[in-house]
Amino acid sequence: MTDTATDPATDPVVDVLVPPTDPALLARLHGRLEARATGADAPDVHYRTVDSPVGRLLVAATEAGVARVAFEREGEDAVLQHLADRIGPRVLRTPARLDAAARWFDAYFAGAHDPFELPLDTRLARGFRLEVLERLRAVPYGERISYAALAARTSSPNAVRAVGTACATNPLPLVIPCHRVTRSDGSVGAYLGGPETKVRLLALEAGAALPG
Repeated sequence: MTDTATDPATDPVVDVLVPPTDPALLARLHGRLEARATGADAPDVHYRTVDSPVGRLLVAATEAGVARVAFEREGEDAVLQHLADRIGPRVLRTPARLDAAARWFDAYFAGAHDPFELPLDTRLARGFRLEVLERLRAVPYGERISYAALAARTSSPNAVRAVGTACATNPLPLVIPCHRVTRSDGSVGAYLGGPETKVRLLALEAGAALPG
């Protein structure tokens, strides 16, 4: 019996039967998986991580657009599980497919007011919360608005607490700028990325050096 040599990066059987341990081989296999993940084989969610001045961000998208931006403190595993539960179980790390989103964050943290429009998938917010996010998108770079003033722009002008909840559960922080919403007394209030992150973002948009 003659042994036939196989290339693990081209033999689909090896993918399953021989779990690779070489990093270069793993990268080649993952690249092949990414290349095949189109059309009917496309995952429900693509994701990648982006380094930023406020820590590592997880950016996830569907075929419709960016659906989630998560801070490191939220926990990558927990965020990915939530996306699998809410959107679909096929979740794949595909950095190249989110290069445009990575460029958006690079430009934003470099001081660009409106880097460019990213396609968004807002399915993780519904009803009144989605309405609040739509109003948030109109708050200009560098400006602040109180929760009460933002509520006044919605269909439920007295729902200040509900507006706070919508901001606290915003699935697309930074892209939809809930950090620009502060309390009526001027204090920053709560933030998904932590109050210290909110302070840093407000400082960035005010043209100040980011606090350490």
